[in-house]
Amino acid sequence: MGEAIIPVKIEEEMKRSYIDYAMSVIVGRALPDVRDGLKPVHRRILFAMYEMGMFHNKPYKKSARIVGEVLGKYHPHGDQAVYDALVRMAQSFNMRYPLIDGQGNFGSLDGDSPAAMRYTEVRLSKIAEELLEDIDKETVEFVPNFDDSLFEPSVLPAKLPNLLINGSSGIAVGMATNMPPHNLGEIVDGIIKVIENPEIGIEELMKYVKGPDFPTGGVILGDEELKKAYLTGRGTITIRGKTKIEKNKIIITELPYQVNKSRLVENIAECIKNRKIEGITSLRDESDREGIRIVLELSENVDANIILNRLFKFTQLQSTFGIINLALVNGEPKILSLKDLINEYLKHRKEIITKRTEFELKKSEKRKHILEGLIIALKNIDKVIEIIKRSKDIATAKSSLIEEFNLTEIQSQAILDMRLQKITALEKEKIWKEMEQLKIKISELKQILENESIIFQIIKKELLEIKEKYSDERRTEIVKKIKKFEEDDLIPDEPMIIILTKNGYIKRVPLKAYRTQRRGGKGVTSIDVEEDSIANAAIASTKETLLFFSNQGKVYAKKVYELPLGNKYSKGKALVNIFQVSKDGRITTMAPLDLKGKFLFIATKKGMVKKTKIDEFLNIWKSGKKAIELETGDEVIGAKVTSGEDEVLIATSKGKALRFSEKDVRATGRSSRGVKGISLSYGDEVIGMDILKKEKDLLTVTRLGYGKRTSIEKYPLHKRGGKGVINARLSNETGEVVGVKMVDESDEIIIFSEGGMCIRIPVTDIPKIGRNSKGVKLMRLIKDEVATIVSLKAPHQ
Repeated sequence: MGEAIIPVKIEEEMKRSYIDYAMSVIVGRALPDVRDGLKPVHRRILFAMYEMGMFHNKPYKKSARIVGEVLGKYHPHGDQAVYDALVRMAQSFNMRYPLIDGQGNFGSLDGDSPAAMRYTEVRLSKIAEELLEDIDKETVEFVPNFDDSLFEPSVLPAKLPNLLINGSSGIAVGMATNMPPHNLGEIVDGIIKVIENPEIGIEELMKYVKGPDFPTGGVILGDEELKKAYLTGRGTITIRGKTKIEKNKIIITELPYQVNKSRLVENIAECIKNRKIEGITSLRDESDREGIRIVLELSENVDANIILNRLFKFTQLQSTFGIINLALVNGEPKILSLKDLINEYLKHRKEIITKRTEFELKKSEKRKHILEGLIIALKNIDKVIEIIKRSKDIATAKSSLIEEFNLTEIQSQAILDMRLQKITALEKEKIWKEMEQLKIKISELKQILENESIIFQIIKKELLEIKEKYSDERRTEIVKKIKKFEEDDLIPDEPMIIILTKNGYIKRVPLKAYRTQRRGGKGVTSIDVEEDSIANAAIASTKETLLFFSNQGKVYAKKVYELPLGNKYSKGKALVNIFQVSKDGRITTMAPLDLKGKFLFIATKKGMVKKTKIDEFLNIWKSGKKAIELETGDEVIGAKVTSGEDEVLIATSKGKALRFSEKDVRATGRSSRGVKGISLSYGDEVIGMDILKKEKDLLTVTRLGYGKRTSIEKYPLHKRGGKGVINARLSNETGEVVGVKMVDESDEIIIFSEGGMCIRIPVTDIPKIGRNSKGVKLMRLIKDEVATIVSLKAPHQ
């Protein structure tokens, strides 16, 4: 007859099979036991090494030998899986307190693979032996191995709070654990405080257990997430590598936990290549057996703090660690708070000490029972000898002794096994002394079993011994209060002069590098232009955003501090290395972006104007955005932030100026062309634009170094699109107008020549005269012409 077929719904069978598989992975492979902090494979490795006698003071043995022992007796899986688990327990950069003492190549922080198991040698570390202590005293349950031929421990006695100090990680089915390591001394202090005060809160506990302590050191930022993780069992902490700044170098000395060093170096190199991080001239990995040392050499003109901030932002020098305190409690996965973990450890140790005490009590009482028989025999030694002498065999002697002295079989056998030397006076004394000591020990053991508080005192004593033997200094620093800052916070706020050349080079120089002079001088060198010439200049604070307009109508943006820092004689850096300007594109003008305004007002060389809401210029890509639609040959000559209620003045190279209200220009989008601002005569072009301020004067400077101030009242208000009024009387002596600025008597101006010279003079040195006048000599030019002017407001002086 065939077997009966039982119909089963496939969905039910799949569900049942999957749950069986999931539980097998969860319990038998992926998650640590809360009591000893070990997964089955790690427990089997340690137990096999214990059975082989591979203690910390014994010679090393080949790893292959241990792997074979574990595979053959306890763990019928792949040899590589066993070796990988063994290797991890020997890696000092993975384990805060390694459980295996390894000799040979066990991998590195660079992600190098360990040598094959036939080359490496291992033995138990001294601290691992604390996990196995008392395993031979019936303290833990032993269960059959995979083929029922041997027995293995279901858990280790774990005198050491292993799960808390070494942490654990693993991915099961539908769940994962990721527990950070801690400092042994802190954990012991925390456990003792829980023993002393079982109602202690997490915040109070954190005075002793300050936070994770990673083997690779680093810095943990903030403690709010730590509190959350310790309270709930889940949280995410931010870890940074440890760095120091020396002159123009950043030196990385510690890495975040589990960050691959060689990948980090590659990551930094990639950021340098992609220009995410600029200002690093050299990157070297000088790490050796003494520790981590990654050296980044910086350009002279960069702020190391800015580079460091970007390293944290763009590389794994700053990483996160997601804490998931998931462990097996009575065979079930549970998320545990810090206090739960400590309580589970204490529960386990209480059980171990109870079983150990019961074992020792049983052993002591057995010995006491034998000693009682020996004492009876010694008291009646002559009679005992006589009984033994007349007995025909051992069995008769044993039964005769039992009958004569009312002994048990065990006692009778002990008397028969006793050597004659025991009947000497000295040996008798030893037996009586041992008996007295046993009575005291049995009394103490019974007291332990009857009094829970004594058990906790033993746990406390043993923990303090462990702390004394193995505790070390904390490696990971914890910054409790971390201020969230922007990159601007690292930058000193100081005025800079930004200089742009016609060939597309740019630099910023601190304003203090240029001292004030009297008008009429030739000035000082502002840039080494060689075959180049100055095209434009601007003054702005390091923290301001500067807008850059190209001849193709695109706008780019950069913080002033992000521009290359130079001195009065340096050439600067090519703009193509800063912006993604097209091959035919060139930057024509610069303008600070003031977010307090509502609109950006733009004027072009051919007299067009437009205004656009300031919001449209807030997020500009590295490749730029369209700012204005320009006709062929036109370009942006100026841009100003306005309130929507301002008056604008446009000046031309032929000495004309038009004052009109910005209300005459309606706001349009970035891609629009704009409207006519001023009507130009043949050969004329717009050279400057500014926003009018009451009680200020208009400064006009010509190409050959002449200049004057004129009261703004001299310029009548017209409608936009007109031809304007006379602004300056020009001649061959003065040359055309090159710039106009609104100034008052507390200001200074800086005039730049195309050849790289500049002069800084107070506005009070410039006479205040009418519109139809040429002005006075402001700068003595030698085969040179004025390129541009900038005004320096009083607060910057």
